[in-house]
Amino acid sequence: MFTYTIRRLLFAIPTLLAISFIIFALLAMAPSNPLGELPLTIPPEVRAEMRAALGIDQPLYVQFVKWLYQFFVNEPLNILQQVTGISIGDPNRLRILSWTTRSPVVDLIIQRLPQTLWVVGLAYLFGVLLAIPIGVISAYRQYSIFDQIGTFISMVGYSVPTFFTGVVLIVIFSSTLHWFPSVYDTNLVVRDWDSFVLQVKQMFLPVLVLTLYNTSQISRFVRASMLDNLHQDYVRTARAKGVKEKTVLLVHVLRNSLIPVVTVIALGVPTIFSGAIITEQIFRVNGLGQLLITAIQAGDLPLVQTLTFIFAVLIVLFNLIADVLYGILDPRIRYD
Repeated sequence: MFTYTIRRLLFAIPTLLAISFIIFALLAMAPSNPLGELPLTIPPEVRAEMRAALGIDQPLYVQFVKWLYQFFVNEPLNILQQVTGISIGDPNRLRILSWTTRSPVVDLIIQRLPQTLWVVGLAYLFGVLLAIPIGVISAYRQYSIFDQIGTFISMVGYSVPTFFTGVVLIVIFSSTLHWFPSVYDTNLVVRDWDSFVLQVKQMFLPVLVLTLYNTSQISRFVRASMLDNLHQDYVRTARAKGVKEKTVLLVHVLRNSLIPVVTVIALGVPTIFSGAIITEQIFRVNGLGQLLITAIQAGDLPLVQTLTFIFAVLIVLFNLIADVLYGILDPRIRYD
């Protein structure tokens, strides 16, 4: 397993380099001009100086190499310096700067990340914790009232788009009942019990919307996988040997059923860091999803490139984690 993991990590390096170049090239060909909103009265020589300051006057391959060096060398060294105080090389090294704010892109991402993790991360965690028992019970008691209600709610939660669910919850719980706020206050700081209650209240609606969607999606996979394994020969053999039904269900059937579900859960983790773009827009959550939309609208290519590449790294990483978990859940799978 260790050899396989190292081999996959080494193989991921050229893969990520190819992905980064494709992202960089596609965004460079996009019809966006960072100087397009400037007045036409600006002289051409001033525009040329501004293009040189942004670095877009150089060939594409030069811009790409500089971006790679800044992302893989300068930014990690800067993070190391901020965390530990250890300075390696030039402390004023060139970083990836946003075209619109002229702030370091990584600093903007770190600033928005906690909001996304609080809302999207908690929603995904709650979705997984609810989906597994719901899927197990629905499969074990197939066609029961619990299964029918769970199937109906799952189909509605997965089919109805999150922007519609969010608006409905705002109308019911915010506009009509006035129980929860409809707008997320990013500037709220938790200092005491009252501010903690306010934080929970403003998180409730967006977390509920995303939890319903995640639970609906994952529970259907768990139920289908459980049904495939409940009628296998090894289940009948275990029951014939007198193994307790609880052990058969939770140890034998559930463990084998989680193998395909691991892919769904692992590949869903990167969406936590990418943010729930639509839900963040509805509830005005100042997270990474909202940051990406703002960067695209403003034509801020360095910010879009960095965010998109980070999402690609997370997808490759969690693909590897899913493959490793296969070998842990199923002893028959051996990579070495």
